[in-house]
Amino acid sequence: MAHSNDEIRGVLIQAGEHRLLLPNATVAEVLTRAPVEPIADMPDWLPGRIDWHGWPVPLVAFGRLSGNANEPVALNSKIVVLKALSGDKDRPYFALLTPSFPRLVSVPRDGLLADATEEALPVGVKVRVLLGDEAAVLPDLEVVETMIGEALASAA
Repeated sequence: MAHSNDEIRGVLIQAGEHRLLLPNATVAEVLTRAPVEPIADMPDWLPGRIDWHGWPVPLVAFGRLSGNANEPVALNSKIVVLKALSGDKDRPYFALLTPSFPRLVSVPRDGLLADATEEALPVGVKVRVLLGDEAAVLPDLEVVETMIGEALASAA
């Protein structure tokens, strides 16, 4: 499928009740399975870390982080490894749990509309959007990275 300069490549990831829309360039790899090493004294949205190419990568259950405490962490969950935006040399990646494979989408530059609902935004969400007739959220990855750093620092 060809895409023009009028489109941005994105990835839709299911996380709890939310469908996250991420720039394709932030996705480093999608894993079908990886052993999760629990980390003591972490909030429930940070169930552990995975070893990915020699990096200890924190694993985030975004649904839990954004307020859906019942999001299961299932054995058949997929793991989406993301490039961190913070530039932290010690933690250049973090990962998100998802129950299904991410879906690649082409987003027309003028086809992404902010959702004008009056509801308060969940933690870690920058804005609600409509992509055609599909509702999604743009996660605030910088806030998520900050929360990961604070949680790991408090347990150290």
